[in-house]
Amino acid sequence: MMPRLYLDSCIIIYYVEQRPDYFAPVDARINAGDSLVTVSDLCRLECLVHPMRAGDAAPLTAFERFFAADDLWITPSTSSVFKLATELRARHCLKTPDALHLAAAIEAGCDEFWTNDHRLDAAASRHLRTVIL
Repeated sequence: MMPRLYLDSCIIIYYVEQRPDYFAPVDARINAGDSLVTVSDLCRLECLVHPMRAGDAAPLTAFERFFAADDLWITPSTSSVFKLATELRARHCLKTPDALHLAAAIEAGCDEFWTNDHRLDAAASRHLRTVIL
């Protein structure tokens, strides 16, 4: 079975916007074809808000294209995700969106959690490997 990796919203934003310091490692991993890239609807929400608010069609289209990719798996936000997010938030003093991302990755059986937020490493360490970019 292919390993699963969960992309935090910040990583998706850096990837879609092709930010120089982040694009290459994410692009290499996504296009290697050796893992199942996983996101949640929370990622979609967080990525689309800014371009939608700004009325900026080009980035909005780029994000929509990313989320519509056939090889992207969008994990459902179930009650078990919210229960685990509550526990993670209480135990590690996480913000609600961070707890939801991490819980979604854990519940989806992800092996890796890609983020640029060092604060999530401790909360994730018992469940999956954190890749900090």
